[in-house]
Amino acid sequence: MLHTNTFTFHPDTFFLIGIPGLEDAQVWISLPFCSIYLMALLGNATILLIIWSDHTLRNPMFYFLAILSAIDLALSTSSVPWMLGIFWFDAHEIGFSACVAQMFLIHTFTGMESVVLLAMAFGRCVAICAPLHYTTILTPRVLAGIGGGITMSPVLTMLPILYLTHRLPFCGARIIAHSYCEHMGIAKLACASIQINAIYGLFVASFLIFELVLVGISYAYILHEVFHLPHRDACHKALRTCGSHVGVMCVFYTPSLFSFLTHRFGRTIPHYVHILVANLYVVIPPALNPIIYGVRTKQIREHVISAFSSK
Repeated sequence: MLHTNTFTFHPDTFFLIGIPGLEDAQVWISLPFCSIYLMALLGNATILLIIWSDHTLRNPMFYFLAILSAIDLALSTSSVPWMLGIFWFDAHEIGFSACVAQMFLIHTFTGMESVVLLAMAFGRCVAICAPLHYTTILTPRVLAGIGGGITMSPVLTMLPILYLTHRLPFCGARIIAHSYCEHMGIAKLACASIQINAIYGLFVASFLIFELVLVGISYAYILHEVFHLPHRDACHKALRTCGSHVGVMCVFYTPSLFSFLTHRFGRTIPHYVHILVANLYVVIPPALNPIIYGVRTKQIREHVISAFSSK
């Protein structure tokens, strides 16, 4: 059933397949996804509770960590529950407006996570390379500006995609070979040219690549400074910390860029591989970030140990 507005035809609902080619195994696939999602909820909620309840944790590192945890909760919750509904209850249908809203939220939160990871890399670079100027560089005004950029830049970047998707006409095809709604998965169902959508999607992906380059430059400065530390123990500690952070960033950037670029250039890649990787980037980073950035941070770890010890 189609409904029309002034310019386009939109289906009442879309049909999300889940993981094409692995329909019979989706119940089993759902078990690790559900477990990882619960880990993400518990870990990020714990970090937010600790930072909110302890007024001594009011420096830029914990400010960025709280933002990252909130984004992780939003990113995973905007996609995984619907994914599990498909796997467990065959809840394949989703309304057009709900599908476009889910697309907007997932891509926006992905953009926010990329920006906050860049901000955290910058903050760590300042802390290690210019520790005496840390408070003069990361002033409250600068932090407020960074916070505004984390929130507003992905939203403003995604608004054109919202418009470009809504203007497309759909002439009957409504089956999305995915487990959640995302830009090119919807656009490919349109019965009109989607060249502008594809070009703008690549433009958005280039932002992620640019932010990844900036993260790499930040850690290059950090490593240069670390290798000149006079004490070997301090050097090893800094390397372990940086290595963990770089690992988290690789886990986030690799599948997200893979998902973006496979739509354009990955025609030989099996479709179920593309969808599985796309599912991973909305659930794995939110589950790993509390472990890497939270439990490995001394103040957070002490709060967690204290809570369990008291019980």
